[in-house]
Amino acid sequence: MLPARAARPPRKEAPVHRRPAALVTRHPRFVLLAALGFLVLTVVCGPGAAALRTHGYDDPGADSAVPAQITAAHRGAPTDLIVVVRTPNGVDDPAARRAGTGLTRRLAAQRHVGDVSSYWTDGTPSLRGRDGRTALLLAHLDGDAEARGRYAERIRAALTTDPRDGLDVRVGGPALADAETRRLAAADLRRAEAVALPVTVALLVWVLGSLAAAALPLLAGVLATATGLLALHLLGAVTGVSVYAPHLTTVLGMGLGIAYGLLVVARFREHLTAGHAPREAARRTVATAGRTVLFSAATLCAALAGLLVLPPYALRSLACAGVAAVVPAAVAAVTLLPALLTLLGRRVNAGPVPGRRAARAGSASRRWERLAREAVRRPLLAALPALGLLALLAAPVAHTALAPSDDRALPPAAAARHVGDLVRDGFDGSPADPLTVFTTSRTPETALDYAPQLSVLPGVAEVDGPSGVWRDGTRVAPPGPAEPGAPAILTVVPSADPRSDATQRLVRDIRRVPTPEGTDLHVTGPGAALADARDALTQRLPVAGVLIAGTTFVLLFLFSGSVLTALRAIVLGALSVAAVLGALVWAVQDGRALGLLPDASGPLDPALPVLLFCVLFGLSVHHTVCVLARVQDARDAGQPAADASVTGVARTGGLVTSAGLLLAAGLLGLGTSRVAPVQLFGIGAGLGVVLDLALVRGLLVPALRLGGRGARRPSAAGTPASTALPPPPPPPPPPPPPCPPPPPVPCPSHD
Repeated sequence: MLPARAARPPRKEAPVHRRPAALVTRHPRFVLLAALGFLVLTVVCGPGAAALRTHGYDDPGADSAVPAQITAAHRGAPTDLIVVVRTPNGVDDPAARRAGTGLTRRLAAQRHVGDVSSYWTDGTPSLRGRDGRTALLLAHLDGDAEARGRYAERIRAALTTDPRDGLDVRVGGPALADAETRRLAAADLRRAEAVALPVTVALLVWVLGSLAAAALPLLAGVLATATGLLALHLLGAVTGVSVYAPHLTTVLGMGLGIAYGLLVVARFREHLTAGHAPREAARRTVATAGRTVLFSAATLCAALAGLLVLPPYALRSLACAGVAAVVPAAVAAVTLLPALLTLLGRRVNAGPVPGRRAARAGSASRRWERLAREAVRRPLLAALPALGLLALLAAPVAHTALAPSDDRALPPAAAARHVGDLVRDGFDGSPADPLTVFTTSRTPETALDYAPQLSVLPGVAEVDGPSGVWRDGTRVAPPGPAEPGAPAILTVVPSADPRSDATQRLVRDIRRVPTPEGTDLHVTGPGAALADARDALTQRLPVAGVLIAGTTFVLLFLFSGSVLTALRAIVLGALSVAAVLGALVWAVQDGRALGLLPDASGPLDPALPVLLFCVLFGLSVHHTVCVLARVQDARDAGQPAADASVTGVARTGGLVTSAGLLLAAGLLGLGTSRVAPVQLFGIGAGLGVVLDLALVRGLLVPALRLGGRGARRPSAAGTPASTALPPPPPPPPPPPPPCPPPPPVPCPSHD
């Protein structure tokens, strides 16, 4: 063992920490009333839900976004409603043709229905099923995303409750899928909250050993969640908000609120045990644990801000949802909880649990100490297997494919999912998700010259335009009804799924085909929008990564005073996120889940990596800051780097594990969701939390001596790197041994 270094002299507490601590502890009732008033404000002002959207991944400045404004007003508008019609005697039977034409007119007569395409009125071959008994009706709806969902549900009820002429009518489409996704996601979130709340309360009581202490972290989590949801409600009034934003706000608000609360309550108990009065204990708690909380929250918010450079508003809204949860969680931990602790004093231990004695405040966990000490003694034996496993799990990230979720995110019993399966299984290509090619020329002759070139491209099922329907360079059907003065629009039906790589290549091939002289070309549609979104993400993700890594490094360096410590923390946090994402790519995208996730397959939703990053990187940063604070305390007390790393893990292991398991319980509750991205988020993030606790905190942190060797502390005039208060003075030296008694004086002789 390395020789212990001398303890550092006591440092003065920085004024920037002393003033807020004094304000909170001297006026606790004022802080409590302010928090109560704010809670009432959140209930009064934010009772409704934000206007949530299921997509929002398109790049607004891309080529595919330009013609959408034009095609929406003409033939070629995006499909919102899909009607699958099955006839008893075939779609070309005279009776079926009359019934199908009448159904088309009924659909076109519905309110808020725009352009309608039908096999019986347009004669487009791609709208005829392979079995000859099934045909499609495609319709565009007016209004925004939420309004289109309401219209789709109303039209579905009108067409399916009054079957005529023996037709079997099924209604689905993107608008109905969006409405069902929003409804199921909200219902599943409420169910997960109802299940997770009693489990969280029970675990908190068990961990802290008393009812009063357990109520405080829970209060911080509830207040943070309510405030974050109010912020989402206000954000939805000015911009689009992802349908997954409330899930992130709820998870981070409750998870970090409880984690910060556990840290504050534990430090307060520690200072009480040391003999301080309640007010002084609360003041010291703000100056120590409060500073840890603020650094953790600031680091996470700075990292989330790096996501704001991404073009899709759905991803930016997730970053805002994360910040909206982190900030109130930190504020509640450093204001509301110290005020309540000041008022409670030693009654924080009221309501003890029978048979459960709370752990001694500030004590080290022997299990975590043994694990950490073994990792320090044999660093290669501990680090190499852990790093190898994380790297193996992260390897599939290299071929991650992202695509917005469609109806396949819903359970098979959902109406939109059922209709989508019928179209994919019974029709050639993707007639409901075509590519729309817009040219600046308004003459059909220009489109006539261009359509045959497109029809022979690999991956094209057919091309429909003003000159007719083309397949493999041959016209197979006459043109449908044309709108006078409309732009020259060609509808290209891909032969593959719009989310597939084949369709992405087709978009690039179309854009490379030479256009007629004097004609500009734009391509839109689901496949083109996805191709442009992927290109935009590829360009912006490195910028976001540099911003996230840079801001995180600066803040962790200010906290630890060590370049190596900050770099190690960033690498470990990124490796945890990559390991979970790679496992999901292997299981879902590569199709190796072996039936464990039957409702999720294919490319991952772009929101999923962002959700995983927000939760796992945020928890990793919080755990790192907690361990660093205790490691620096041990270094100040004179311990060498190896022993300080063991002490840091041992003194935070139980607390960090409790906070992580509480968060994992809520996340795994989301894993029961019926919406695939939410289900994958819950399962992936929950397992990621367990992985971070077991491998990163238990093995890699002590093996790499995070915050130990190489760490330094800036001077007290700058930013102190530890949350420790000045160490106690050394014990007085033992008293000197008593002087030996004087020798006896011999008596004089009388001889």
